[in-house]
Amino acid sequence: MLSVVENCFSPRTAAFFDLDKTVIAKSSTLTFSKSFYQGGLINRRAVLRTAYTQFVFMAGGADHEQMEKMRAYLSALCKGWNVQQVREIVAETLHDLIDPIIYDEAATLIEEHHTAGRDVVIVSTSGAEVVEPIGELLGADRVVATRMVVGDDGCFTGEIEYYAYGPTKAEAVKALAESEGYDLARCYAYSDSVTDVPMLESVGHPHAVNPDRALRREATLHEWPILVFNRPVRLKQRLPAFSMPARPALVAAAAVGAAAVTAGLVWYASRRRATAALPG
Repeated sequence: MLSVVENCFSPRTAAFFDLDKTVIAKSSTLTFSKSFYQGGLINRRAVLRTAYTQFVFMAGGADHEQMEKMRAYLSALCKGWNVQQVREIVAETLHDLIDPIIYDEAATLIEEHHTAGRDVVIVSTSGAEVVEPIGELLGADRVVATRMVVGDDGCFTGEIEYYAYGPTKAEAVKALAESEGYDLARCYAYSDSVTDVPMLESVGHPHAVNPDRALRREATLHEWPILVFNRPVRLKQRLPAFSMPARPALVAAAAVGAAAVTAGLVWYASRRRATAALPG
């Protein structure tokens, strides 16, 4: 349980949350992949070409070089996607797909941080067209996410304007602290991935949530708290315990990032293998 409420004379503080496997039980973009495929945004040729790479990524085994290659390929794959279509797909399926996979423990933490007077900020490598509405659903005050360049025709150009990954997340946290007046020494951060160590190190109260093997080692070394979240629950089932603030998320990014395509391709590849295994 978090401690005392911030008093009005204290510097402002915030709690920074990674999204996938930290606040929600799955990849945020994987959850929408079926809808992306049905909307014609993902084709079979692309699925077959990248299935193994996506598996490595989702299993947490991709190193920095592999991530960079994947980012370049998947940003090219997104080229031509209509941004409005993506937004509509996410809006139509948000509550049905995301609400059931929010960790009860994470929702409780978000509520406690708000009660203590702290802002809640979602910082995710996934794209803002996915992360923004999830942040709003959760009552987050701000969202930092990957954003891609959008052309005059309303479609992604294939270029990445901002990639919220690794050290870049830490830079975003520090920039927000400067602009919003957060005292980072009194702020909190939560993540499941070793790639977010720079973000965790930038605050006074870092926490490892469902950590991968490498992050568990780092957390043990630095004596960071290790949390286990394992109770996905619909927000409606938590009421009145969880009350989402009326304030909308203030978004610091606006596009579907590489992780969106990655997760979508993994879903379709596994679906295709399962279908092929059925008797004819």
